[in-house]
Amino acid sequence: MEMSKPQQYLEKGLISACEAARELARCDDSKIRSVLESLADRTIAAENEILQANLSDLSRMPESDPKYDRLALNSDRLTAIAHDLRCVAALPSPVGEVLEQRQLENGLELSKVRVPMGVIAVIFESRPNVTFDVFSLCLKTLNACVLKGSRDAHDTNRVVVKLMHEVLEEHSLDTAIVFLAPPERQWLTFILQATDTIDLAIPRGSKGLIDFVRDNAKVPVIETGAGIVHTYLDASADLEQAKAIITNAKTRRVSVCNALDTLVLHRDLLPALPALMQSMGADHGVEVFADEEAYRALEGHYAAQLQHASDEHFGTEFLSLRMSVKTVSGLDQALDHIRRYSSKHSEAIVAENPEVIEQFLDRVDAAAVYANASTAFTDGGQFGMGAEIGISTQKLHARGPMALPELTSYKWVVRGSGQIRAAG
Repeated sequence: MEMSKPQQYLEKGLISACEAARELARCDDSKIRSVLESLADRTIAAENEILQANLSDLSRMPESDPKYDRLALNSDRLTAIAHDLRCVAALPSPVGEVLEQRQLENGLELSKVRVPMGVIAVIFESRPNVTFDVFSLCLKTLNACVLKGSRDAHDTNRVVVKLMHEVLEEHSLDTAIVFLAPPERQWLTFILQATDTIDLAIPRGSKGLIDFVRDNAKVPVIETGAGIVHTYLDASADLEQAKAIITNAKTRRVSVCNALDTLVLHRDLLPALPALMQSMGADHGVEVFADEEAYRALEGHYAAQLQHASDEHFGTEFLSLRMSVKTVSGLDQALDHIRRYSSKHSEAIVAENPEVIEQFLDRVDAAAVYANASTAFTDGGQFGMGAEIGISTQKLHARGPMALPELTSYKWVVRGSGQIRAAG
C-alpha cells in the first residue's frame, strides 16, 4: 500500500535522525556548548516570533483548561528557558565517563563507559518548554531527538524547532538531530513501534497518554508518571512552617506535576486547620474537598468553596486550584492512605519529631520524598541538573528527575593482548 505524505515525512525524519545520531556521537562538547549558548541568545532575540506563535496556540484553548498555564509562554518564561539552556551548556557531559574499571586475572582490562542512547522520542502534550529541555539534554548527551508534541502547542513547537535548525546549521551540524513529528495522534503508534530507528521513548503528560504509550510501544519506554502528591502534617509539625509549605506546594504553580493534591492531616491538628488553610482560601481561592472531620473543622471558617470529599477526590491529580483533605490518626494511617493513592512521584511530611520523620522517609515509596519542605522542588533545574526530560516514577534505569546521566547507557570496553578463552 502506498504511503501517505505525512507517513513518508515521518519515516524519512526517523531515518534521518538515526543517521544524524551516529554522526553526532563524534561531536566535541565545546561545539555542543556553543550551540546551546547560541540557542539561548536566539530564544531571547526571537521572543516576539515565539510569543506570537504561542498566542496562536492559546487562542484554540479555553483559559479554564488546566493545560492552559502549561501551554502559555511569556517574556519571563522565555528568559528562564534561556537560563536553563545556558545551565545545561555549562554542565560537564557524562558521555565517555568511566563508571568502572578493573583488570581480570587473565590480563583483560575492563572499562564500563557511558555512551549515548542514540535516538530518543519524547511524547508530550501542552508544554512547549519541554521542546527546549529535550533538545538541550539530548544534544548534551549526543542523542538525536524526535519530538512528538500535541496539536495544542504545534505552532509554538514549529517556530522553536525552526530556530534550533538555524542554530545547528550555523554550527555545521545536521538539522536532523532534532525532528518534529506530525502532531496528529494517529502517528504516535508509528513512532512507538519504530524499532529500527527509535532507541527509547519517554512520554510526558496525562495518565491517558502514558498508558497509551506503555500499551502500544514496541520500543523501550521510561514512564514519567502523573503527580498525585501528598503532604502529611504530623501532630508534631511547626504550624507556621506547615502553613507556608502547603500553600507553596499547592499554589506556586497549579498546573505542574509536583503541585500538592491531598493534604493528609493528623487529627490532633484539626483545631488549627482553618488557620493552616487561611491563605489557600482568602488569597488563592482554592476549592477544597474535605473528609467529614476536616469539613466540620473548616465549615464557616474557610473563605473559598468547601465541598464534601468523595472517593474520587483522593488519587486525583487536580492540576488546578483544587485539593482534598484527609484526616488520619497518625503516621501509619497516613502511610496507608499515601500507599493506596500515590503515583510515586513526590511525597512530603511536615514534622518536628525526628523518629516520625525518618520512618516516613524510609517507608514511603516515591521518586522524591521530603521532610519539612515543599514538593515544588521536584524539578531537574532545582536539583542542580540544569533541566529535566521528565520525572520518572518507575524503578528501572532512572527514577526522579531525568537529566544528563539518565539519557545515557553504557558499554563494556575490553582491552586485551591476545587472550583466548579455554574450551569447556
